[in-house]
Amino acid sequence: MAVRPAGSAGGGDVSVQDLLRGWTDGAQRTKTSSSMIRVFVSSTFTDMSSERKALLEKAYPEVLSFCRSLGLVFEVVDLRWGIRNVTSGDHESCEIFLREIQSCKRISAGPAFVALLGNRYGHRAIPRLVPEKQFEVLLSKLSKNPEGLKQVNRWFSKDNNAVPPTYVLRPITAHFPHYSDLRPESGPQRSNNVLSWNFTETQLLQLLRSAATDAEAAGDIAAEQKQHFYTSGQSVFSFWSTVTERELEQGLWKDDGEPSALLFVREIPRQRVRDGPKRLAKYMDLTADGLLDTEAQGLLTDLKSRLYASSRKINLHCVELSKGSVDPKRKEHAQYLDSICEQFVSQMKARITAAVDSQAEGGRRKIWGSTEEENEEMSDWVVEEVGQHVAMCAELCRGLHGREGLLGKLCLAMWESTNVCHGPLVVHGAAGMGKTALLCKLAQEMRSVLEAGSVVVIRLLSARHPQRPDVDHVLRSVCLQVCLACGLSPPSPLTASTHLELVRFFRNVLAQVSQQGHTLLLILDALDQLSDRHHAHRLRWLPPDLPPNVHLVVSMDTTSETFANMRLRLETSGSFFEVERLSRDEGKQIVESDLRASQRTLNPEQSDAVLRSFEATGCPLHLKLILSAAKRWSSFTPLTDLRLGADTREMMSQLFLMLEEKHGRELVGGALRYLALAREGLLEAELRDVLSLDNDVISEVYRYSLPPTPSLIRLPPLLWARLRRDLEDQLEERCAGGVTAVAFNNRRLFEVVSSRYLTSERRGRSLRILAEYFLGRWSGKLKPAALPGLSLLLSDRKVPPQPLWFAPGLANVRKLQELPYHLLHAGLWEELRQEVIGSAEWLYCKSRVCGVSSVIHDLDQCSQYMECTETRLIRDTLVLIKPSLDFLNNHMDMSLFYTELLARLCSLAPTFSSVIGRLCGQCEEWLMTCPEPILVPKCSFLQQPGGALQHTLSGLQGGVLSLDVSVKAELLVAGSDDGVVAVWSLSDQQLMHTLLGHTGAVLSVKVIDSSSCCLSLAADGSLRRWSLMNGQQLLYIQEAVPVDSTPSSVHLHVSEQRQLLCVYTGTQVKVWRLDGVELFSGSSDEGSVVLGVLEECVVSLADSGLVRISNSVNGTQAVETQLDNSQRCLTLVNAVTLPKCGKVFAFFKEGFLYQISRTGRQTAVEFPLVPSLLSVTEDEKILMAGAERTLSLFHVDGDSVDKFLDLQHDDSVLSACTSSDCRLLASGAADQLIRIWSVTTGALLDTLCGSDAPVTSVVLYEGFVVSASTATASIQLWSLKYDVRHKPTARIPSGCAHVAITEDADRVFFVRQPSQTDVISWNSRTGSLSERLAVSAEVCSLELAQHKRLLLCGLTSGTVLIYPLALPQETLCIPPPESLCRVLCLAVGSQEKHMAVAYEDSVCLFEIATRDSFPTVEGPRERFPLSLLHAPLSSMALLSGRRLLYGTSCGEVKLQDFSGDGSSSLEPHRSRVTCVTASNWGTHALVGSEDAVQRLWALTPLALDHTMEYKGFFFEGVLSAAFSDSDQFVFTGSQDRTVKVWDVATGNLLYVQYVYSPVLRMVTFRNGFVALSEQGFVIREVFRCPEHIGPDYNPLRNVRAQYRVTSREKTRDDRQTSVSKLQDYNPAQFNLNLMSVLRAKPTPTCLIL
Repeated sequence: MAVRPAGSAGGGDVSVQDLLRGWTDGAQRTKTSSSMIRVFVSSTFTDMSSERKALLEKAYPEVLSFCRSLGLVFEVVDLRWGIRNVTSGDHESCEIFLREIQSCKRISAGPAFVALLGNRYGHRAIPRLVPEKQFEVLLSKLSKNPEGLKQVNRWFSKDNNAVPPTYVLRPITAHFPHYSDLRPESGPQRSNNVLSWNFTETQLLQLLRSAATDAEAAGDIAAEQKQHFYTSGQSVFSFWSTVTERELEQGLWKDDGEPSALLFVREIPRQRVRDGPKRLAKYMDLTADGLLDTEAQGLLTDLKSRLYASSRKINLHCVELSKGSVDPKRKEHAQYLDSICEQFVSQMKARITAAVDSQAEGGRRKIWGSTEEENEEMSDWVVEEVGQHVAMCAELCRGLHGREGLLGKLCLAMWESTNVCHGPLVVHGAAGMGKTALLCKLAQEMRSVLEAGSVVVIRLLSARHPQRPDVDHVLRSVCLQVCLACGLSPPSPLTASTHLELVRFFRNVLAQVSQQGHTLLLILDALDQLSDRHHAHRLRWLPPDLPPNVHLVVSMDTTSETFANMRLRLETSGSFFEVERLSRDEGKQIVESDLRASQRTLNPEQSDAVLRSFEATGCPLHLKLILSAAKRWSSFTPLTDLRLGADTREMMSQLFLMLEEKHGRELVGGALRYLALAREGLLEAELRDVLSLDNDVISEVYRYSLPPTPSLIRLPPLLWARLRRDLEDQLEERCAGGVTAVAFNNRRLFEVVSSRYLTSERRGRSLRILAEYFLGRWSGKLKPAALPGLSLLLSDRKVPPQPLWFAPGLANVRKLQELPYHLLHAGLWEELRQEVIGSAEWLYCKSRVCGVSSVIHDLDQCSQYMECTETRLIRDTLVLIKPSLDFLNNHMDMSLFYTELLARLCSLAPTFSSVIGRLCGQCEEWLMTCPEPILVPKCSFLQQPGGALQHTLSGLQGGVLSLDVSVKAELLVAGSDDGVVAVWSLSDQQLMHTLLGHTGAVLSVKVIDSSSCCLSLAADGSLRRWSLMNGQQLLYIQEAVPVDSTPSSVHLHVSEQRQLLCVYTGTQVKVWRLDGVELFSGSSDEGSVVLGVLEECVVSLADSGLVRISNSVNGTQAVETQLDNSQRCLTLVNAVTLPKCGKVFAFFKEGFLYQISRTGRQTAVEFPLVPSLLSVTEDEKILMAGAERTLSLFHVDGDSVDKFLDLQHDDSVLSACTSSDCRLLASGAADQLIRIWSVTTGALLDTLCGSDAPVTSVVLYEGFVVSASTATASIQLWSLKYDVRHKPTARIPSGCAHVAITEDADRVFFVRQPSQTDVISWNSRTGSLSERLAVSAEVCSLELAQHKRLLLCGLTSGTVLIYPLALPQETLCIPPPESLCRVLCLAVGSQEKHMAVAYEDSVCLFEIATRDSFPTVEGPRERFPLSLLHAPLSSMALLSGRRLLYGTSCGEVKLQDFSGDGSSSLEPHRSRVTCVTASNWGTHALVGSEDAVQRLWALTPLALDHTMEYKGFFFEGVLSAAFSDSDQFVFTGSQDRTVKVWDVATGNLLYVQYVYSPVLRMVTFRNGFVALSEQGFVIREVFRCPEHIGPDYNPLRNVRAQYRVTSREKTRDDRQTSVSKLQDYNPAQFNLNLMSVLRAKPTPTCLIL
């Protein structure tokens, strides 16, 4: 079996830097720690069966559980379990046993060998292989015994294919054909054959022993040679020793021994008379005539003496047999078996603990599946991955011969392009042609010629087939390796987790390496094996141009889609290199080299047969399979038995046929099926377990014999070990996390296995068995089995349990990896919903351990097969959470994860109760019982999944000014205000090109030339033409428009029919041919303006009303006409061109619309609007005109323009577009909503919420809406055919100037812009506007009297308007003061009996009363003036006793007593006071400022209790606060987008929650609060806090920040301080330049000093 070196400790250590640079050939390997305990159990077949059974039932499960709790995998290899004491017919058992011991010692991190030795020495078998020289010495000593010589020659044949030649013991069936025939009808013949072989074996042993004795006496061999001969391999053979003694030799004494081995010895103290030898046959060695074998007993005594003398701890037991056996039902025997189990468990635990501690001391211990470990350094996993690929590369290079010509061409192509920009090189060919080995050899050759400092990076992307690697993982891994090797800054977590940013970073890294002057060779093998996530096969991530010194070589199958896309992407054929078939001579060279390395050869006839078969295909993989079989041929194997297939597939079929004949079709098919179906391969213990659960396999194994214990049925491990030995050239060991799994070593084998063994029925049944295994369904339960000759039998299969957690913080990684796939494809969808999709614990566990991307991938696969809306919604939820998880390196604790789920899915729970409802219930139940402080969401206040928004396209850095869509090519082109043009594919939403060149805002873009090109016009004055195929610039025109033009002032017109390109502004016109030749350039006369261009005609208007129409090509004036009513003074507002109608529409402020044709004909109609938005449909039959909140639609028919619809909006209309059939209209407005209208009826069909910016561009595209804003860099794609059941409730616009919210969160009041003169009342339950409250001036303050239901509005005019919410028609007014100063802020007392109004020059106190059930405001009752030097008030709270606590914009804090007319200054802040909040019971007040300092004041008497400072990198400052209803806690909303909970008594920080948006307002509600975020979300949460908080609790574990609390001593005047050191920062506070700071280790929660 090929061994993946990552799990090996062989060879010397290699420098990490050399490894990262690729300067190692893989011969030296980095040492990695194993996470496996694999133990080989050695004993004889029969006499220790009771002990082995007891260990299996009692001891192994306990050790398994212990290992799992340490993050270790425990495997027991007991090859004698379930096997009768019968020699295998091929004599290979001994070799298999010894190789298993080697494997255990190589893999195990702790104990690897356990010996059970009783009073039976065991069977002494004839060695299978004897070296030629020694055997011929023995033959010479038998020359005087012709019969004996004949007998030996009959059973031993010389194999000249071995190097050196070896004599081979023929299989027993060669002369006794019924020996292994277990069919009932062959019983007599088999019995005779068994007896004959026993006699023959005894005879052969006697002959060989006597010959050896004679040879020793003659001096031909030494005494030790008489005992032991060594073949060319590792097998030790002897004519005297048993397999058990050889196992002890291998396990205990070879290679410095095994110090952690366990030894159990059982002695029988005395033999009763009635217990004769026959009764003890199972426990002692007997001769063929039934007498005690004294020779065997003597050898056993010598063996035990050697063990006792080895100074090892031996567990010695003296047991008196009962009726010749160990009977577990007898008390003393049960105690004996229990004692063995207890000793085994305790000693194994001790040895495993010691091994784990040793690894931990060496710093190599990584706990597999742990969620409690410190975050792994980025370099750790990269080094491990690089080591794996380098080692595989070295292994593949060894088998490569030939291809010198192709290697030379590749090297020459790289050498010629070193100093210039160039493209990647593409190696392609048919499957199995050796592309991977060729690229590995290329890497090896280039290392020898590149200069020092060069870097060679290679990735074999088919290494973990059938799993396809994700392009993001490949790019992330390559970037990290190059950065670490070249000393560059690695990608930030946010960059590394975003596909677009990662692609951009990858290209930047290549450029940086090129600038360093070092050579980088990047080899990516098998690009066609990438998963199609992000549509990787379209290769948009692959740079078509490479900088100097950087070389990229890729490979792929010629027949793949990836190759076809590569052909389109690279124009030069010289970049493609085909790997062709090998010649016969090259094949012969490979055969000779491979056989030489294996110390084998072939006779001429066999060699010729091999080459003839290979010559037909010339395929290296075909030859590899032939050689795998040929190594097993002896020189006497007849040609008729060679089984050579004509091609790769047939060769594999021949292999499978041979295996089925030898091992059984069900066993072979089952093992291969399960290996093919496993996502990440299978551990050998898992494969044995799964085969034991397969009734078809079990029925075949026990077809002719009963299991040793019918109540416990498992696959005998030896059967799998024998099969694996025959499959060793087709399997490989894959190591990940220190755990070794078995998988196929090439993907062609996977394909053939799938077609042969995975029929639809078999696939479904096997997937179900795998799913049930990883569910743990049959652990500790009896599974039915139907065995021949027995009725339905219930039996224990002894498979382990499969919990999600092995221990707190220690996950079952194998279950996480395998279960979702098998449940899905087995059709167990209900179990899938319960165990995976609808399990909050599962989602958290896998996100935490395997990464949230793996969970998203699982759910993506589920969505492909299951029509389940809830699955897609949960998947989209994880996509929304992913940035936070990625930033924290998945180190998000369960409480935060559950909070995020609940805050996004809560509103969907009633509609989708089966999965999402249950998921939310689990989250809420866990949060409500959480033993730590926690905020529990009671509504959805984070962006929820679902709804119309399908994709957010990123790729631009600035606001989007222009858009164009090509329906034909499914392309979207956008220009931004930072000069970048981006092109996306609408079919897969992937960024195709980022077009760089403009230095000013891109004012207009247009797709032309049948969608093969696009034009961009920018404020830098330039016009550019780009290819949409490769992103290259095709044309550049300077000074096309005046510099710093605006989007509304420039117009880009293309006539593809006339091949003309026209750009005009209000003052100039320029015309070019599409090839860039300028035809015309002219400016309008002074006092005239260009209205539009119709084909070649330019229409302009003079101030006098004179219309001129001139030819733009030759500059001649064609028509000149005077506008009707030109005697009036007309003010032009806007103009729009109708090219198909040949008209220009000009709109005038005086209410007129003029239609001007290219012939000069004009028509004037009244037009009552002053449009800020003008657009016509493609067919020019509908005119859309937007003025303020109204979008009007007009029919254009000839000269008539008739209005037929007025579409009313809640805010200014900014954009509009109709569908191609003019039935639908999409409009975008300043309120951040997109509205969908019916053009025929005028009905509002839908409102799309979620833009978070004014919608300045909309395009309707085949059932989708594309929207953009000049205020944001992203473009949103909305579906009009979404499921309205998960439509999010509309919220108020983000970024409102002033907001207020009722305590039940039913109503929100807001003013969107400071200049707005109305207050909008919003129903947050329905997501709709309730009413619009008109005001007489700009609003500068909003406040609510919650209980009396009064809305207070302070205006810039000094007026305060009061709206009784219960009486919507009524309005109260407090007139402005005499000074007419503006209102700065408002405050309402906690009892709502008084309100305070702060003006610029004074603060007044008013009384709130009720007369005849009608609210009134009287006063001012009190007033205090503010001096001219007094800083403006910024926030205030009205306290009990007519006291006012307020803060100013300069940080001053004062307490004013209206009653006593006194004022006292409190400790000031260093910046603007942003929040002053009084507690509900009047005992405390919180003052917060922009510098993130907040002070908690006790009010009775006045004293500063706590100063709380919370520091991040950015966005600091407290914006809002609310006390809990009991005043025990205070909640704060901050600019850093978090909600914090503080303990009022101690000042300690209790909890921090990241809510993705600053919290503007907070109101106490029951045992929590309601709040309003800047994004417009209503937040409603309750707070739970246990009475006692553990000393290790850290409120900053999910964020990256620091805080300090300074508190006064309650009984003394001195102060005490609690300080937290630097903690982990959240995404809002992340500074990309402070990576080293972020790695600081978190500390426990703060303590009062």
